[in-house]
Amino acid sequence: MFQALPAPIHELGRLFEEAGQELALVGGPVRDAVLGRSSADLDFTTSARPDETEAVLRRWTHGGAIWDMGREFGTLGATRDGVKVEITTYRTESYDPTSRKPEVAFGDTLAGDLSRRDFTVNAMAVRLPSLEFVDPFDGLHDLAGELLRTPVEPAQSFDDDPLRMMRAVRFVSQLGFTIEDRTAAAIRGLAGRIEIVSAERTRDELVKLLVGAHPRRGLELMVDLGLAEHVLPELPALRLERDEHHHHKDVYEHTLTVLDQAIDLESPEGSGGPCESPDLVLRLSAIMHDVGKPATRRFEPGGLVTFRFHETVGARMTAKRMKKLAFDKDTTKAVARLVELHLRFHGYADSGWTDSAVRRYVTDAGPLLQHLHRLTRADVTTRNRRKARALARAYDDLEERIDDLAAREEIEKIRPDLDGNRIMQVLGIPPGREVGEAYAFLLEERMEHGPLGEDEAERRLRAWWEDRG
Repeated sequence: MFQALPAPIHELGRLFEEAGQELALVGGPVRDAVLGRSSADLDFTTSARPDETEAVLRRWTHGGAIWDMGREFGTLGATRDGVKVEITTYRTESYDPTSRKPEVAFGDTLAGDLSRRDFTVNAMAVRLPSLEFVDPFDGLHDLAGELLRTPVEPAQSFDDDPLRMMRAVRFVSQLGFTIEDRTAAAIRGLAGRIEIVSAERTRDELVKLLVGAHPRRGLELMVDLGLAEHVLPELPALRLERDEHHHHKDVYEHTLTVLDQAIDLESPEGSGGPCESPDLVLRLSAIMHDVGKPATRRFEPGGLVTFRFHETVGARMTAKRMKKLAFDKDTTKAVARLVELHLRFHGYADSGWTDSAVRRYVTDAGPLLQHLHRLTRADVTTRNRRKARALARAYDDLEERIDDLAAREEIEKIRPDLDGNRIMQVLGIPPGREVGEAYAFLLEERMEHGPLGEDEAERRLRAWWEDRG
């Protein structure tokens, strides 16, 4: 399988051999090749020190571009004929207990370098140019058994680099693997160490987990092993206690089911359809949509449990958590808005909406309308089939009305019938606060009554202005 490596890679191996140095393909590319998958990243390790690596790369690229931003850590990179490589000198590392940044020391052996990898399935290598397969920690056996195990004692591995704990649950989501018992126990005992890792790096692992093939399994492990308490505490908080007097839905299990159902509603990957899989915004909103329930739970007379305004509280909690995890502003705003709107439809199911209410629903959702459609449908987890069918029919009806209004009114681009310049002309006023108030009045009229036409809009605007005195 490794003979199929690009020709420039085989030549690179020969150049290192001629220089009296070792070179080996390591980590994910080796694992993926064994699994029959392609890998865009080609990571190598070498006995050569950075200056020696640079000299070989100069020959390999024929004087082309080389980047060395990671030289301090022994890493250099280069590209040739569309093939990108990163090469790192054999390393041994020790860690400051208060930081995950390693104190780098160069090593002398491939086996030693592989021992510092996160999991045995990533501690396999292929020597170049000989293509000798190197597997000192039986990673191939673990790969066949779909098992995650550390090359060294798991407590030492996770204490040295706590981010590896998040990588473990991420690999469960991406690859469908199982975490070996001793490795899982070590994560459970050291989960709090994840807090020394930067928010950005933790977020990146969480995102990779969420867009993986099995995100529910990854999230369940985060909760079971205690990582979620430090990364996404709102999720385990949904495991509200239940007793014989106050029966209510298990919000945690409901949330995971909503996630599964939302994923089922994504458009196929590569289709170009709305919410194309994997859709991070949709998946995050499914996870966060009910996080406001613990804070708003009230026990009412007769055993009724309520969560009034949990969507509003949840939207604020979502924005706060995503900001703490260093998500970008657009993603944070989108997910929080979906959490805020996720209950809006239920008023439609109870009583028919006017056209005005439908316009407001579409306008409030804005560019997130397709996400809101899917989140709302996914949020139906009742076991009462009759109720589920009724809700589905009601939402079908709402979507049909939205489509009908869209065809007649371009509902997704609702604007007042007069723009700001025309408002100033009609009323004879300069730019200022009153123009904004007049614009808001006309927008409200447009929402309530549909397209008015310029003449009618001017008449109503003048009447409103006169009423103001």
